[in-house]
Amino acid sequence: MSKLPDISGSRLVRILEKCGFHRVRQKGSHLSLEKITKNKTYRTIVPLHRSLAKGTLLDILRQCGIKREEFLKMLRKK
Repeated sequence: MSKLPDISGSRLVRILEKCGFHRVRQKGSHLSLEKITKNKTYRTIVPLHRSLAKGTLLDILRQCGIKREEFLKMLRKK
């Protein structure tokens, strides 16, 4: 299992937008994202901080239905 890198909230938002998420609203430094599929609606809130805590990043990925390895593969693509 690979180690998660240090990532900012804005970089995570760009990656999630490439996965089909769109911005719903923003309140302060927190951005709400949503993705509607045929069977499920995924919603999450991303804090736009310089560096996200590892637990926060893992929770956001879980809420989005993205596995750790898939996320690391997307990071390598840039």
